[in-house]
Amino acid sequence: MRRLLTDAARTLVPPKGDRHGPLPPLMLTLTVVTGLVDAVSYLALGHVFVANMTGNIVFLGFALAGDENLSALASVVSLAAFLSGALAGGRLAVRFAAHRGHLLSIATAIQAILMAAAVITAAAMYGRVTVEVQYALIVLLGLGMGLQNAVARRLGVPDLTTTVLTLTLTGMAADSTLAGGAAPRPGRRMLSVLAMFLGALVGGLLVLHGHLTLTLGLALLLLVATSVTTYRLSAADAAWIRPQP
Repeated sequence: MRRLLTDAARTLVPPKGDRHGPLPPLMLTLTVVTGLVDAVSYLALGHVFVANMTGNIVFLGFALAGDENLSALASVVSLAAFLSGALAGGRLAVRFAAHRGHLLSIATAIQAILMAAAVITAAAMYGRVTVEVQYALIVLLGLGMGLQNAVARRLGVPDLTTTVLTLTLTGMAADSTLAGGAAPRPGRRMLSVLAMFLGALVGGLLVLHGHLTLTLGLALLLLVATSVTTYRLSAADAAWIRPQP
């Protein structure tokens, strides 16, 4: 337990000289954003995911098999938007490969613009999800999540992918002392799971009580805070900004 708490503390407040600098807490913030966005997409946009493509592929299969509660078109649009966002994120990662701080700051700024467009779209319809609003939000959120996923992959902070927890949960069990492993980064892995859960819980409560725009607005606030904080901390001589092997 002491090791778990120590690792969690080091993740939330990285020690001076940590090779990933302030990236771990920033990536946790993006993980909360993913939980909020998943709550919006699944609960308000017709049972589709814009961040979790594994679930989306499964939903597409169910829809094609005849499940009338799922939309094959929505799943395909979400996949296309996510892949487009991931492509843009990949190009951005190449452009800023030498400076991880600038990469994250610019990527989250772009993502914030997409989220702002989603907030405006939802607010213009007073939170009512028409077919037009549904697909507009799927595209905007899918682009943002694809971008986020590609950038997180390039940043390479262990156990903080921001969108996928399957490997994190597997590692928590397979690498635990009960399995005879060394249990690396137990606190970070636990925080990653809790961050996703928190985002989904808060997002679910807000969406189910009719606060779609507020949920998107909260995600926007977190993205802006991440972008500004990353920019302010990206000193030219900071060791963590350089790409890691």
